[in-house]
Amino acid sequence: REQMTTLLIVVAFTELIAFMSADWLIGKAKPLSSEDMDNRTRGSQEPYHPTLGIYGRCTRISHMQLSRRDTLCGPYAENFNEIASGFWQATAIFLALGIMILCTMAFVSVFTMCVQSIMKKSIFNVCGLLQGIAGLFLILGLILYPAGWGCQKAISYCGPYASAYKLGDCSLGWAFYTAIGGTILTFICAVFSAQAEIATSSDKVQEEIEEGKNLICLL
Repeated sequence: REQMTTLLIVVAFTELIAFMSADWLIGKAKPLSSEDMDNRTRGSQEPYHPTLGIYGRCTRISHMQLSRRDTLCGPYAENFNEIASGFWQATAIFLALGIMILCTMAFVSVFTMCVQSIMKKSIFNVCGLLQGIAGLFLILGLILYPAGWGCQKAISYCGPYASAYKLGDCSLGWAFYTAIGGTILTFICAVFSAQAEIATSSDKVQEEIEEGKNLICLL
């Protein structure tokens, strides 16, 4: 039970970090101007790749190119309606729902470590069901996300050849792969919950309970 709770907490934070990151898309290289090239002759002259997330972005400010803090990251959308694509709005909704369920389950699991049932329902069955629902929300969000690559915001980062499910000049960032990994782990948690239910409801365990033996929970 402790291992399952720990994994659930890790998954919840993994998905949350990925959702908040601006590294979903890595944009096409932004070449340096001749003035910037002259100023950077002693350093790296590689062009900068801006990044774009569901509601945030990272870009370089030209007048700060000589500074170590020349990259500005933050939300490009001040509210939900300003998210660049309707598909990305749907992605944000589904990911938020999945993450909310995972965070709630992680919080509840910590404080119900010794609870075996909720409203006469096995805690493992309830956790497994909710984790499966969260996983479905995450999958829907990840499927809808590439459909928004044809929006004007994505085209400005990825070039004119970007369209739904076509990256153009962009590449996928670590946040997208992290979200996929977290989704897979969500379903693994659901499988663990089902296995835990089978283990705790086995005939041997039930016989020991009927004989008067108590289950001891150690935190």
